[in-house]
Amino acid sequence: MVNVHKIKQDICEIGRRIYEKGFAAANDGNITVRISENEVLCTPTMHSKGFLKPDDICLIDMTGKQLAGRKKRSSEALLHLEIYKQRKDIKSVVHCHPPHATAFAVAREPIPQCVLPEVEVFLGDIPITKYETPGGQAFADTVLPFVNKTNVIILANHGTVSFGEDVERAYWWTEILDAYCRILMLAKQLGNVSYFNEEKERELLALKAKWGFADPRNTPEYKNCDVCANDIFRDSWDSSGVERRAFPAPPAMGPNASAAAPSAVASASTSLNEERLVQLITEQVMKQLSAAK
Repeated sequence: MVNVHKIKQDICEIGRRIYEKGFAAANDGNITVRISENEVLCTPTMHSKGFLKPDDICLIDMTGKQLAGRKKRSSEALLHLEIYKQRKDIKSVVHCHPPHATAFAVAREPIPQCVLPEVEVFLGDIPITKYETPGGQAFADTVLPFVNKTNVIILANHGTVSFGEDVERAYWWTEILDAYCRILMLAKQLGNVSYFNEEKERELLALKAKWGFADPRNTPEYKNCDVCANDIFRDSWDSSGVERRAFPAPPAMGPNASAAAPSAVASASTSLNEERLVQLITEQVMKQLSAAK
C-alpha cells in the first residue's frame, strides 16, 4: 500500500537538498513521483523547492490534469509524464539546474567519458537534447531519443532531468553528474584530462553489468562502438548543436580503432604532399619574377 504522506515528505526532503546544493535558484526545478497507473505527485509552480511542505504537493493524472492540491502544479509536468510513459520502471523524475552540468548544457559540450570509475558505472554516456521552449509537449518530446538508454539527460540551454525507481535515486544521478562536471572543469584548468585505456574501461563495464546497471555499450547493438567516444548518442549531435570544443576526444578504442590509424597516416601524408606542392609552385613563381627583372 502506498504511503502518500511519506512520499510527499521525501519529495520535500529532495527539494531541500536541491535548493541547498544550489541546483535550483528561487522557484527553479520540479519533482514528481508516480504513485499509481494514472496518478503522479507533483511539486507546485512558483514555489521554492527548499521550503516545501507535504501539503504543497499536488496530484495530477497522466495527461497533466490536476486532480488535487491547493497550489497549481508545475508548468513542466509534461516532461516528467513523457518519461513515465516511455519507462514503466521509473517511479520518480527530478528536474533542476545544477550549475556545472548546466554549463555543459549552455556550451553544448559533450560530457567526456572514461575519466572517473563511479561515473562510468552509475551514468555512462550522457546525451544533450536539442533546445525547445520549456513547458510544452515539444519540450517534453526532446528526451524521447534518449530516455530508454540512460537515467540522466542534459537539457540544452536549460538544466538536467534524471529519473529512477524512487525520488532519492532519481536525485542521485543529478548530483553525481554535477560533481563530475565540476571535476572536469577543474582538471581542465590544471591543463590535462587523462583517460582510461580500453582494458580498464571494459573492466568497469563488466562490473557495471555484474552489479545490475544497464549500459548500451554492454549490448550486442553497440559491441563494435568506441567505448570512450560518446558513440551511443553521437548521431544526435548535429541536430542538437553539440560539438567538442573545450575537451579533446579520447584516444580511439574498440574493434575499429586500429583501422583508424592508417587513415590518420594517409591524411598526414596527403597534408605533407600538399605542403610540398605549394612550396614548389612558390619557388617557380619566384624564379619567374626574378627572371622578368
